[in-house]
Amino acid sequence: MLAANGRVIMISGANRGIGLATARVLAARGFRLSLGARDPDTIDKAGFDSDLQVVRWDATEPEMSKAWAAEVQQNFGQIDGVVLNAGVAIAGKLEDDDEAAYDTMWEVNFKGPLRLTRAILPALRASGHGRVINIVSLSGKRLMSASMLGYSASKFAALTLTHAIRHDGWSDGIRATAICPGLVATRMVANVEPPEGQFKIAPDTIAETVAYALSLPNEAVVAEILVNSRLEASF
Repeated sequence: MLAANGRVIMISGANRGIGLATARVLAARGFRLSLGARDPDTIDKAGFDSDLQVVRWDATEPEMSKAWAAEVQQNFGQIDGVVLNAGVAIAGKLEDDDEAAYDTMWEVNFKGPLRLTRAILPALRASGHGRVINIVSLSGKRLMSASMLGYSASKFAALTLTHAIRHDGWSDGIRATAICPGLVATRMVANVEPPEGQFKIAPDTIAETVAYALSLPNEAVVAEILVNSRLEASF
């Protein structure tokens, strides 16, 4: 297993849900953290040590990724990994002519993580054990309903991005893992009632999955981790 040993990990969308749960789990394991959110003042810093860095980061603002990377380098002198967690889900019918929701999901779920990864790639290569953990979704593996076409399409793209990172950075020790959960008990699905036989996964469970992926050595990477919230026969 790869020990934390003060490694520096960035987490986007860290103000609640999976992002905040992941931050708490990683902090307890000895990682140094830089947390990004559109409204950093909403991040509950209770229980974190004084080494915690909190910055404003918006996936839809291209220059913010470069700025965040520079702030992390200035504060810690290194970047060892990133958890690409920020995301948005907007439902819409196939027949809808308004493409604004599609554009928003493409910006947040694909282009935001792409820009952030590009900004930190030099540091990840320099570390020799750079890690990219992308919180995708089982919707990035299959379409659940026509009303989630835009979300699934953006998550398919996010999954492809993860594999592109894995291929591009392999010789420099960069390892990328896509974590694809089903329903997670976050604000995004607070009003969704799981069908019979399905349940909501606790954010802490996904956080522990992230910690596991980060702990793997360069010789044993898991490219995709599917976390089911129901029995599924196929994908």
